[in-house]
Amino acid sequence: MTKVYLVRHGPTHAKTLVGWSDLPADLSDTAALARLDAYLPSDAVIISSDLSRAKATADAIQGERRRLPHDPDLREINFGDWELQRFDEIKDQEHIRAYWETPGEISPPNGESWNDIRARVNTVVDRLVTRQVEANSGADIVIVAHFGVILTQVQRAAGITAYQAFGHKIDNLSVTDVQITQTGWRVGDINHNP
Repeated sequence: MTKVYLVRHGPTHAKTLVGWSDLPADLSDTAALARLDAYLPSDAVIISSDLSRAKATADAIQGERRRLPHDPDLREINFGDWELQRFDEIKDQEHIRAYWETPGEISPPNGESWNDIRARVNTVVDRLVTRQVEANSGADIVIVAHFGVILTQVQRAAGITAYQAFGHKIDNLSVTDVQITQTGWRVGDINHNP
């Protein structure tokens, strides 16, 4: 069995849709970071999105864990023309409501659909799990990433719809875990705050 720990990066304090914009994380809550580090298995490998908020969070909790190169395919949803806008600032309210209420093929202008991000992230996670299995290392994987990335794996492991996945809260510096066994995927804790 391989266990994947999905950690959401530290807060940005932005009140807008933040996807591929490279905003820094506030990592001033050192007690929360220490609890997070202590909660995660010390022999796990750790990887992050290439956005600074995820990289800096991974740096803060890396400890003695082996670090894999950060991966741009672990980035948040590409919100395209909606990037850095508040929900109520989007001119086409019907479009943005459809994006969240019927996630799938609908995408923001010049952005990506839910199905796009899900396929992108699934490819990375599959590659990481296969590498761990082939190496017979037994090491679990810590992925420091974003709200959307984490929900793609919740949807996958729980066998739920994208709309149902969006119903889960994923706090900054929380841990969600999924297990991959010979019989399939299972979801463990969602939004655990150590």
